[in-house]
Amino acid sequence: MNWREYYNQRKVPAEEAVRAIKSEDRVVFSHACGEPTCLVEAMVDRAEELEAVEIVHMVSMGRARYCQPEYSKSFRHNSLFVGATSRHAVNEGRGDYTCCYFSEIPLLFRDNRLPVDVALIGVSPPDKLGFVCLGISVDYTKQAALSAKTVIAAVNPNMPRIGGDSYLHVTDIDYFVPTEEPLIELKPANIGALEKAIGRNVASLVKDGDCLQLGIGGLPDAVLGFLEDKTDLGVHSEMISDGAMKLIEAGVITCKKKAFRPRKVVITFAMGTRRFYEWLNDNSIVESYPVDFTNDPFIIAQNDNMVSINSAIAVDLQGQIAADTLGPKQFSGVGGQVDFVRGANRSKGGRSIIAMPSTAAKGKASRIVAALDRGQAVTTPRNEVAYVVTEHGIADLKGRTIRERAEALIAVADPQFRDELREEFLQLYGFRGFAVQVPAGGAGMVRTRG
Repeated sequence: MNWREYYNQRKVPAEEAVRAIKSEDRVVFSHACGEPTCLVEAMVDRAEELEAVEIVHMVSMGRARYCQPEYSKSFRHNSLFVGATSRHAVNEGRGDYTCCYFSEIPLLFRDNRLPVDVALIGVSPPDKLGFVCLGISVDYTKQAALSAKTVIAAVNPNMPRIGGDSYLHVTDIDYFVPTEEPLIELKPANIGALEKAIGRNVASLVKDGDCLQLGIGGLPDAVLGFLEDKTDLGVHSEMISDGAMKLIEAGVITCKKKAFRPRKVVITFAMGTRRFYEWLNDNSIVESYPVDFTNDPFIIAQNDNMVSINSAIAVDLQGQIAADTLGPKQFSGVGGQVDFVRGANRSKGGRSIIAMPSTAAKGKASRIVAALDRGQAVTTPRNEVAYVVTEHGIADLKGRTIRERAEALIAVADPQFRDELREEFLQLYGFRGFAVQVPAGGAGMVRTRG
């Protein structure tokens, strides 16, 4: 049987395909905007026929009806990265969170730590040789499909074909559901004065020819807005969005100076607008690979002058980063932060940056704290942290003592909290003669604005 016959014989409606899901199965979805919405909705529509189906994925950009209380008998979500639609289920005990670095998720499937019964994936139509592309969600999705007992694919002409290791053959898939539903979009974030101030400070650490890890949201977009005067930037990032597209179109990102995969933007997933997805399609500068390749710190470190830019919920005065929990409550997930911090730190000329507003709760609480809250998880250890950036400046923590770190971080905290932080640090650590005099322009320099 040739691949066309195989493909045509297995084309079915979504309602028929999801009958392959049985009670107590573990079902894995494509990630984020790559979620095959038609398959997920068809599965939830079968809720009365199912019990104890475990649903595993990272952040959901879809409706996540399976997380609603009325479906708790039928479905239980096991999150690898909590998002807005799944947060309540996890923190109310109707769902679970599994701790894992993004780069290691494929290993959970491959080694049967999390055996996959059914994979629901989104793909492009097959090419002339019978290969479909996973498009905007290669990450853990490819390994989930390779490990699953049953693979159901939503075949969508809106899914861009992206180069790299992003393809499956139709014979790797059991059922094909044709659809032309729009891909889930991520609209550009609103960038205010606060984001611009932080973005300007972060951008001051970026040099011509650097290789960047980019994220999503107002802060990364603000950083990109201050890079228009840079030349020959590269990208090796778990994801990109519209902001990267604009800098590539402007000739700022060329990847010419990259030591690893030169002239190629390397990613593992993508999120953005419809125009961005259309731009990605057959765009030869972009390559997408499974996350255990893209996010491997040893692969990342092969890029000279690697700059990782991540965010945080809080940082304590030792430099410990909390980025995925609010106190003991799961807020998001580790994602690729530690993967890229470690990769950047091991890169020749590399820099790791944690960027965040200095306050939370509309200015009523400091994100720079003497100590993390009880039960709050440390996302990135203090030994890995180099730069912490707020709207008030840049704290360089590498090679500095605990006392020097504290002073540097207090200097970039919001002014209304600095005296309180200094006093709390003295009480907590018992240091005397706390104030540190740092020579202007010297090692361990603290740069502040405002």
